[in-house]
Amino acid sequence: MVPLHVPSPTLLVFLLIVDGVGAQYSGVTYRPVSICALKGSTVIMGCSYSYPVSYTVQTAFWTKFRSSTQGVEPPDLLDDPEYRDRVQYLGDKQHNCSLSLRDVKKSDQSNYYFRFITDKSGGQYQGGVYLSVTGLQVEGPERVMEGDKVTLTCKTTCRLTDSPSFTWYRNGTTLSSSTEKLYLQSVSREDADRYSCAVLDQKLHSPEVTLNVLYSPKSVSAFTYPSDVLKEGSSVILACSSDGNPPVEYTWYKGSSLVATGPYFKINDISSANSGEYKCKSSNELGVKYSGTVTLKVLCPHRSISVSVTFSGETLEGSSVTLTCRSDGNQPVQKYTWFKEGGNAPVGSGHRYSFTLDSESSGWYYCDTQSEQESKRSFAVPVTLPVALQAGTKRRRERWRNTTTRTLTVMFRTTHTQLLTP
Repeated sequence: MVPLHVPSPTLLVFLLIVDGVGAQYSGVTYRPVSICALKGSTVIMGCSYSYPVSYTVQTAFWTKFRSSTQGVEPPDLLDDPEYRDRVQYLGDKQHNCSLSLRDVKKSDQSNYYFRFITDKSGGQYQGGVYLSVTGLQVEGPERVMEGDKVTLTCKTTCRLTDSPSFTWYRNGTTLSSSTEKLYLQSVSREDADRYSCAVLDQKLHSPEVTLNVLYSPKSVSAFTYPSDVLKEGSSVILACSSDGNPPVEYTWYKGSSLVATGPYFKINDISSANSGEYKCKSSNELGVKYSGTVTLKVLCPHRSISVSVTFSGETLEGSSVTLTCRSDGNQPVQKYTWFKEGGNAPVGSGHRYSFTLDSESSGWYYCDTQSEQESKRSFAVPVTLPVALQAGTKRRRERWRNTTTRTLTVMFRTTHTQLLTP
């Protein structure tokens, strides 16, 4: 792992002048005197020392304590349980006193001192180096608007050494930027991802931060469940979805009338009054957007079947007769079948049935309707010559009048007969 420390032209030299023949300088030199290391990294504390050639070094060690206490030497880092498995003395008992510390922890931030003791009285020398420990932190604006330019910065609490190169990550994927700053041009909602940084070639990442991009509602859609074609009395759920930041609020409209709020709108015991066009409005503090319309169609049952009879001709006998079958419901009729009372087989199909009126065709007719949900039968209606009508039966009768018009239409319902065209 690459050691991290701050380059400094400053050398801290602790000197002792020894008097006598061939006097020489003695002391400890640290390069640099202040180190900034990333938490989790390995750091080298560069150190050298000198002493007169007539001296012999008896003890050399690193410690976190500046001086002895009551004649007792401070503890050696190599014997400290917090350090013994993480430090390595790289020096010797001559001139090199460098120390390696790996897996740097925040609690390691401190002054460190090298001490050496010679065989001469008063021959104790030491200096110090200060270790700062920092982590990486991505710094940027808390909230940005869609379209803004954004700069993210990989920050430390102290300046790292050797002008390291950085690596940026987006959702764990490496980006091309290699500086401490990441520039994002004209951000959009697609840029609202997780970002982190690291020093190149080191597996020491900053915590991830999420870029909070604000934008007005987008992609608004409305849909129905289970269907938009419904039976009377059933239930339906209208749902609206949208994308927006800050979170959006939903309002439902039927036509121009507000009918509900929230992303879901449930209608129970549905009736024909609920048929129509619906849409939802998605809104936040940055804007408003509407969905397209969804149309509910409520299928009402066929409560009654009516039959109209149209005569075309100058006289009733021999005229052309057209029977028309109608329903007051809105369920699609899939099949119409015509019957003449007294017979078992159908006489026609389709919602219109035509024939020529004579003594053989004269009689009572009815139609059957078949839809997906139900089947209905009309009352039988008389299509007879006036003589037959006057003969009298227990069935419902209609008195026919001679007419000079060419077309006569009579409407028969379940409880009454209505003359549409005299």
